[in-house]
Amino acid sequence: MLTNLQIKNYALIEHLDFAPDCALNIITGETGAGKSIMLGAIGLLLGNRADTRTLYNPSEKCVIEGEFNISGYIMRSIFEEEELDYEEHCIIRREISPQGKTRAFVNDTPVNLETLRKVTSQLMDVHSQHDNLLLGANDYQLQIVDTFAQNHVFLDKYKADYQTYNKANRAYEQLMNEAKDSKKEFDYNAFLLDELQKVKLKENELEGLELELNKLENAEEVKSKLLLATEYLNAPEQSIITFLTSAIANFNGISSYGTQYEQLRNRLQSCLIELKDVAIEVETEAEEVELDNEKISLIQQRLDLLYNLLKKHQVKTDRELIEVQNELEKKVNKVLNIDEALEKVKTQVEKNEKTMLKSAEALSKSRMAVLPIIEKQISDLLKDLGMLNASLNIKNELIKPTPNGGNIINLLFSANKGIKPQPIKNVASGGEFSRLMLAIKYILANKRALPTIIFDEIDTGISGEVSIKVGNMMREMSRSHQIIAITHLHQIAAQGTAHYFVYKDNSSAKTVSRIKKLTNEERVMEIAQMIGGQNPSKAVVENAQEILSKHLVELTDHKLNL
Repeated sequence: MLTNLQIKNYALIEHLDFAPDCALNIITGETGAGKSIMLGAIGLLLGNRADTRTLYNPSEKCVIEGEFNISGYIMRSIFEEEELDYEEHCIIRREISPQGKTRAFVNDTPVNLETLRKVTSQLMDVHSQHDNLLLGANDYQLQIVDTFAQNHVFLDKYKADYQTYNKANRAYEQLMNEAKDSKKEFDYNAFLLDELQKVKLKENELEGLELELNKLENAEEVKSKLLLATEYLNAPEQSIITFLTSAIANFNGISSYGTQYEQLRNRLQSCLIELKDVAIEVETEAEEVELDNEKISLIQQRLDLLYNLLKKHQVKTDRELIEVQNELEKKVNKVLNIDEALEKVKTQVEKNEKTMLKSAEALSKSRMAVLPIIEKQISDLLKDLGMLNASLNIKNELIKPTPNGGNIINLLFSANKGIKPQPIKNVASGGEFSRLMLAIKYILANKRALPTIIFDEIDTGISGEVSIKVGNMMREMSRSHQIIAITHLHQIAAQGTAHYFVYKDNSSAKTVSRIKKLTNEERVMEIAQMIGGQNPSKAVVENAQEILSKHLVELTDHKLNL
């Protein structure tokens, strides 16, 4: 529950501290005094959008901080999911800088708004006139049924199964589209692949063929040059080898006269050996070179084929051409195997669909089981609230599965005898909406582990005996929940375990909203003014004192039972 609320520099609030009671807290005050401003500040803690125009002092930072005692509430898993430190004394803070930058913190750890909402949605439920509008929405009505039925296990299971089915179905549809597109290109890709496979591509073949062609096309010149080189190297009479042999012979006679002559002879001998090897290789090369027009033609044909394929596939090397062939093989094989893949994915989709439908059926049965109970409980409460001829029917329609299940829930309402129930948004007035919403909140109160429930003027359109019953319902709810109620009715205000008064302080240059907890004597006067106006008569004050005294006895017993 909320143990302390601190608001700094927000709207008309310069600095406000609010420490609510654990049971039924009443907040009263004149219109415009700042009650709704407090709710706006609480809304920021719940993750509502911030606006720098709400700063009391535009040059200073706005801080809204709520302290909560969350012991006894199952919230540890949420903190673990969001990687937050769990403490039973939880502090939620929201800051707005003068530049418009906002920050949110949970136990001093910075969080985004999504995480903030996830945590605070389990701490507070704020009912306002906006909720009355929500009541007409089918999704909200479905949420009411699920909360009453405590369907969180069924709902979590269904949502997980629905997401699994949806993911598989999207994958199947994507594969279907891919198959459709691939089959359109299959014939062309198969033709291209066949064309490349027939060529029997080899890596680096192109470079080798170009070199060989160059050699063959210049065979006559190459052969003549090689033969001439052979003559220079190894002609029988005059050649390099002949002259070198003679030179070595001259050193044979003088090598014994000095080691240097021996070394020179040896070096010349090594040169002779190398030249003879070179001469043999040159002669061999010359013998192998032949003018072969037929081979030239074949190589030219092969090169023309490869050049055309390079141009066709817009690549520059035979290596890239092989990569094109490999990619075409993948595309063709994918189409050849697509039917098998489709059948496999389709089988999985059908399996996931059966699981999802089974979960949807279990969720739907749980929902339908509580509909008569909800109808009766709300109808009985509406009678207690002065709507003797009101009737509520809940219509359930089975539909194709959606993210929230396979049901559409419609609350059909009639406030008058003999009038057929119709959708709430079409028939309910403001006061009827308020009483209907109170009845709904009342029956849901013990179904949810919400520490704090806030009612903003839920007493709209009611008075007299009905308002007493509304107060009784709030007091009953406060046995298991902390209730904060903003009201204009003395019948409700008198039932609070604590009473706070919001007022405008005009003592300084700028109006400021303040709040104070009323003593018993101050409560008597506040209730008297709510009954009889600004200057209540003695009789009205005595009446207020009597009303409050009666409730104070009841509230003492109430607190002892908390």
